[in-house]
Amino acid sequence: MGRVRAFRTRYPMLPYHQKSLGRDWTAPWENLQRCCWNRHISSCMRWPGHYSRAPYPYFSSRHFSLNWRPPCLFESRTQFQYWNWRPDNLSQTSLIHLSSYIMNSEGDEPSSKRRKHQGTIKRHWEDVCNHNKEETKILGDKNDDPMCEGSENKFDFSVMSYNILSQDLLEDNSHLYKHCRRPVLHWSFRFPNILKEIKHFDADVLCLQEVQEDHYGTEIRPSLESLGYHCEYKMRTGRKPDGCAICFKHSKFSLLSVNPVEFYRRDVPLLDRDNVGLVLLLQPKIPSAASPAICVANTHLLYNPRRGDIKLTQLAMLLAEISSVAHQKDGSFCPIVMCGDFNSVPGSPLYSFIKEGKLNYEGLAIGKVSGQEQSSRGQRILSIPIWPPNLGISQNCVYEVQQVPKVEKTDSDLTQTQLDKTEVLVTAEKLSSKLQHHFSLSSVYSHYFPDTGIPEVTTCHSRSAITVDYIFYSAEKEGVAGQPGAEVALVGGLKLLARLSLLTEQDLWTVNGLPNENNSSDHLPLLAKFRLEL
Repeated sequence: MGRVRAFRTRYPMLPYHQKSLGRDWTAPWENLQRCCWNRHISSCMRWPGHYSRAPYPYFSSRHFSLNWRPPCLFESRTQFQYWNWRPDNLSQTSLIHLSSYIMNSEGDEPSSKRRKHQGTIKRHWEDVCNHNKEETKILGDKNDDPMCEGSENKFDFSVMSYNILSQDLLEDNSHLYKHCRRPVLHWSFRFPNILKEIKHFDADVLCLQEVQEDHYGTEIRPSLESLGYHCEYKMRTGRKPDGCAICFKHSKFSLLSVNPVEFYRRDVPLLDRDNVGLVLLLQPKIPSAASPAICVANTHLLYNPRRGDIKLTQLAMLLAEISSVAHQKDGSFCPIVMCGDFNSVPGSPLYSFIKEGKLNYEGLAIGKVSGQEQSSRGQRILSIPIWPPNLGISQNCVYEVQQVPKVEKTDSDLTQTQLDKTEVLVTAEKLSSKLQHHFSLSSVYSHYFPDTGIPEVTTCHSRSAITVDYIFYSAEKEGVAGQPGAEVALVGGLKLLARLSLLTEQDLWTVNGLPNENNSSDHLPLLAKFRLEL
């Protein structure tokens, strides 16, 4: 009976006459059709063993037609692991498999989401480059320093991106943490755990999101400064109590410039949200060699899954600032690391735009930009252009040069009123539905486990477990000059040495999801080690 009650609580929209199949559940499709129509798949249905290579599959009413029964009810789980569903094989008389579990690739018994109070998450370093075993061992040992500060031809450094979960946001969204024991949600319990993680991984650069202002001033900044970090912080605009911070080791970098980015614009009705970004230009400390600066950016884009127009505009504003900061006198860009919570899943149009440097958004539904929701019914299409000309950002995601209107010469200078009426040059490309950016960016993570195709996740709470956090970096690629938007070369692209492994949803529920006794945010920290060839 305990399981039945838990099932009804977790899925209150379902009728009470589901049938039990082992530790999972089945229900006639016609009931689910009435109760789960157009719901996000992760909210009400789990498909054990099915992981499409397509990013984060969703199901809606249009997928279901004739004569289908899920093979998991009749075949072995191992066989189902590699079964490819076909939309034209579904039936309204079928039984739909409901599960609160995720299966692993070997077909083991599913792990429950019931409360578990013990256990730790096992993460390891993944050696990305073809180093020998000795180098791999060094990268995996936090007590050894592979930073090569004395080297004349390379500079190694590490970057962590971590959404640490603002306490105010946690309390405002308590429904996301019903699976947690109350004591683990208190800031007095959470902060020592977060600081312990930061100390343990000892990254040279920290990009933190959801940093609450009062905690930053009284606890976070003093604690990080005591560990040898210099901290820069940008709070969200309006009444939002949190923001983004970038912290770096004094011993590794000197600060060249700090460039906050506010995505709220009073003169642009589209930009009425209080998200922010922060861009720093850092100079590596290498006494014996000249080195280009490194541009580090951090952001937390809007969450709302149905406002892809705002998300893309916020991203364009961040890219424009990065372009301005990273641009060098010879016309090239210095190496770039861009971190944050982008509230978009792998393979989504927004994600693809970052990696590929181009996006044709003509006909794209506003709610499909981030991939957080699959159904686009009732949603409008992105306008062309997405943002108005007075934002001052081109379709290439760079700041446009403003032109002062021609006026007859007078004995006096231009008045302030005339300067305020300066118009942004509107060109033909403004009417194009194609976005571009100049950077050749790669993702530190591949987002799927190569042997099984199971998705990696970076955040996990009562409602979902997906990837929304990323570390992107500029890397030299073959044929960069021929890629759209890449007409400006990079100086010394970064080489990814290693990354801290991510986990599956099943892994996280074995320790009761996030937050838990040892991991005090609903996000996992991302960590990468880079090499800059000089």
